[in-house]
Amino acid sequence: MKQQIGSTPDIIEQAHAIRYEVFVDEQQIPLELDLDGKDDGSVHALLTDGDQLIATARLTVGDEQQATLARVAVTKPYRGRGVASDVVTLMMNYAQEHGVQSVSIHAHEYLRAFYEGFGFEFIATSEQVGEHRLVEMKCTLNQIVKDDHYFMRQAFGDLKECTARL
Repeated sequence: MKQQIGSTPDIIEQAHAIRYEVFVDEQQIPLELDLDGKDDGSVHALLTDGDQLIATARLTVGDEQQATLARVAVTKPYRGRGVASDVVTLMMNYAQEHGVQSVSIHAHEYLRAFYEGFGFEFIATSEQVGEHRLVEMKCTLNQIVKDDHYFMRQAFGDLKECTARL
């Protein structure tokens, strides 16, 4: 499985293809709700297996190093294999490496426990999108100061409070 993070037109186009399949075709979410104008100002994770598009997620970093994780999608043939955890972990690691202090998400309510497993905390019940109730959640990242113990923590311990329960 190949993992990429970027904001090139090719990565965004492939992310759109996955999102269209998952959100529009499967979940009947209107295309205009998915295409919210934030893709060009965000970074996208893209997981592929050869020519097969597998999963995507989007991270939008705003002011004061706050970020929003959104558009997490895994194609049907790859569900139940830990791919969603892989793509979320990839984005959370990217966020930490780029100095993000906290990550918010508006997730489907049925995925609340999944995101709690990454250290996200429930904030509030949010809007209804199609037939899906969303919940607002937030995860505060620990920022690592590179000192003498940095490499030991990197080798032997998880660096993020948010992924300590993986």
